[in-house]
Amino acid sequence: MHLLFVLHLVFEVQSISMNHNFTCDCSCHVELKSANCTSSNFTNLPAALPPFTEQLDLSHNHLSTIQPRAFHTTRRLRVLLLNDNAIGMLADGAFSLLEDLLRLDLSRNRISSLSEGFSQGLGSLRDLSLAENRLTSLDSSCFVHLDALQKLNLSHNAIETIKMRAFGSMSTLRQIQLDWNNLTVLKNGIFSMLRNLEVLNVCHNQIDFLDIGVLSPLTSLALLDLTYNNLSTIQFKTFLSLNTYSTHIMLRENPWKCDCDLQRVFRKLCNVKRLFLDDYDNLSCFDENNRNYTAGFHKEFCVGEMVTVLVITITVVITVVAAIVMAEKKRGKKNKEKHWTEASELSCASHD
Repeated sequence: MHLLFVLHLVFEVQSISMNHNFTCDCSCHVELKSANCTSSNFTNLPAALPPFTEQLDLSHNHLSTIQPRAFHTTRRLRVLLLNDNAIGMLADGAFSLLEDLLRLDLSRNRISSLSEGFSQGLGSLRDLSLAENRLTSLDSSCFVHLDALQKLNLSHNAIETIKMRAFGSMSTLRQIQLDWNNLTVLKNGIFSMLRNLEVLNVCHNQIDFLDIGVLSPLTSLALLDLTYNNLSTIQFKTFLSLNTYSTHIMLRENPWKCDCDLQRVFRKLCNVKRLFLDDYDNLSCFDENNRNYTAGFHKEFCVGEMVTVLVITITVVITVVAAIVMAEKKRGKKNKEKHWTEASELSCASHD
């Protein structure tokens, strides 16, 4: 036992000594297990990096391609920052050896598409940022291996379509940032596996329609941001299908149509205890003449309809009352005529 302990200490000392003798193309810190290669004008991955590196910062360089098994010498990576480069191509299996990677930042690059091979080996990844790239669609296989992902940032792309099972393998996902894209419709099924999702940000898109059941799978949703879209009306059942404990919904800066139907929908939503329309008092709408009204949903836009209904109701009541009165008059007249006829018959009978 003592011999084993001594051998273990010898190996530890040798390992530390070797680590200190490693060459490094960047600023490397043995104690922190990190390598800082930011703003170093790299066009290719640095060749000399210590294998013990767990945090690698390659941001603000000139990388354009990540080849297959590119990080074979740094398999222990837990944090990899590749943001602010010129990456346009991610080869299949580029990150396949990084089984311990927890955070990957690919924001502000030139990525226009993601293949199935992109996510190979990233089964432990928790945080992925693809913000400010050139993505136009999300296919059903691009995130297929991201079983442990919790945060996904896809903001500031040009995403127009999301395929039905694009998020199908991401049951652990808690936050999605889809703001500043080109989405126009949220269709049933695209969020079908996201029962743990807590934050859904789709602000600054062009969404003008939500399928009635698109939100129903989101049983943990705490915040839904739909601000700055093209919504002019909504259906009550769309939000009622949110079977959550508590959900805050943001809806301002949409071209809401000023009419009584929409006002009725919002009033119903305000009465659903588990739903909170946080910016309801700040909503504005447009009438038929494109005039803007601030906080119009609790003002006079149902007054005209109420007056019309009231006039119709009064008219119906008057008509009914008049009909009853006329009927009573006719009945009375008939009774008088009948009484006169009966009296005449009795008079004739007495003369006989």
